[in-house]
Amino acid sequence: MYLSRLTKWAAMAVLAVALACGAAAPALSQEIAPETLALARKYVDLTNKAQLYQAILAQTAAQTSKLLTQQNPDLSDKIDAAIGKILDQYKDKSGDLYDQFARVYATTFTPDELKQMNDFYSSPVGVKLASSALDINNGIKQVMQVFTYNFGTEFVTKVRAELKAQGYKF
Repeated sequence: MYLSRLTKWAAMAVLAVALACGAAAPALSQEIAPETLALARKYVDLTNKAQLYQAILAQTAAQTSKLLTQQNPDLSDKIDAAIGKILDQYKDKSGDLYDQFARVYATTFTPDELKQMNDFYSSPVGVKLASSALDINNGIKQVMQVFTYNFGTEFVTKVRAELKAQGYKF
């Protein structure tokens, strides 16, 4: 269950990273005051309760294990050991990614806005919101899946009824 949630979150994180990196191109070339960057980085740290970087590492490791183990089932123990060794090389390198996120926020929000955001996410309700984000997103995803299915079924039924009322057979 945890790995499944982590994998789903990691997939969303990969998309977020891709979007952030695409949006970050102008941000990366823009000069940003160190104080503003520090406020933005604080926001990233306050709201990163799901540990995006670690989720990406876990997803990539799981996918690599699956790929290589399918090709070489007799080496599964060796593959997992190699994955663990390589993961160790990456475990403390999240700072670069989070600094890039901070640059995007720093170019989007003013220092005053970043301070207000940090104040909120430092408050009890802000901490709760940030800590609950993954569960909230999963709940919303489930609601959207049910809504989409029900809406699609209802919509098709109504279109068929409309066409039938016009004399067409469905």
